[in-house]
Amino acid sequence: MEPRTYAASGVDQARADSIKRRIAQYVQETFSPGVLRPLGLFGGIVEAPGTNGTLALVATIDSVGTKVIIASVLGHHEGIGIDLVHHSANDLLACGAEPLFFLDYFATAELEETVLEALVRGMTRACGALGCALIGGETAQLPGIYTPGAYDLAGCMVGVVPVEGIIDGRRIEPGDLVLGLPSDGLHTNGYSLVRAVLGLTGNPQHDRPLLAEVPPWSDRSLGDLLLQPHRCYVPLLRTWLRDSRLHGLAHITGGGLTGNLSRIVPDGCRIEIDASSWPVPPLFEEIRQRGSISPTEMFRVFNMGIGFAVIGTPSFIHALQQALGEGWIVGHVVRAERPRVIVRGGMLGMQILTDSESA
Repeated sequence: MEPRTYAASGVDQARADSIKRRIAQYVQETFSPGVLRPLGLFGGIVEAPGTNGTLALVATIDSVGTKVIIASVLGHHEGIGIDLVHHSANDLLACGAEPLFFLDYFATAELEETVLEALVRGMTRACGALGCALIGGETAQLPGIYTPGAYDLAGCMVGVVPVEGIIDGRRIEPGDLVLGLPSDGLHTNGYSLVRAVLGLTGNPQHDRPLLAEVPPWSDRSLGDLLLQPHRCYVPLLRTWLRDSRLHGLAHITGGGLTGNLSRIVPDGCRIEIDASSWPVPPLFEEIRQRGSISPTEMFRVFNMGIGFAVIGTPSFIHALQQALGEGWIVGHVVRAERPRVIVRGGMLGMQILTDSESA
């Protein structure tokens, strides 16, 4: 069997990164003095007007991606709304911000009330738990763009952080440790590759039997496992955000550990990750085997069981790990130039994956 890749399934990360680097110059031409941080972090950060430079607003925007296709096949939509809010809140968290409000964008060919209601239930449930207001949104009916039964869900979340409390990785230094917090599955990334591996077409009659399969290592169906909502790390970490020993946070989404950790590593530092330091959940191994996917491709595409990373002093990381009662010390920071991130060991064996390879 020919090994599966993300690019062959329709998602070319390298090309997307190249295009984003090229258009960055146009985006940066719009920056005013109130923009407090450059492009590339987990959210855009601007000075909050009227606060005399003491507060910053952080904004992030994203979608759930092609996970919605599996939700549509199985008719389970509420978790998709939860996915979107949790993904957005985690991005704000990575900048040190608390969520304030959220807006959604729902687009479809023809409005199905039960689908929209389920999505809104999921979003309001997740927003309510975070103390974040869902203040509005847009519902677009676009026949000709979307096929019947298909939809897309995106959202924008805005949060607030004291300017001195912005977390952007600039305080990361040699000797820091990296605590990896467990994910709850694929979260919201890699589903185009997963659908290709499983042979899913988006046709319910074809896909439902495949998604009903229960792997021997689980008591849940593949469909249930793939629709497990994106975990939210805000309740775990919000009380630790102002600790001066905390130096960096990373939400592990598309691009995996290398792609997301490299966003926050300052010049002169490198994060070295030992992939044998945590157990990779069996769902990822199931996907790898079914698609004959290379270990490096797996680490480029998926979170591989680490949904969020915390970087700080050894005393902070050990105290946090003990308080949370979960997570693994998966790496450390050394003094070095590029590459900014190296992942070795575990499934990778003797191979080494770097941020330059995932770009």
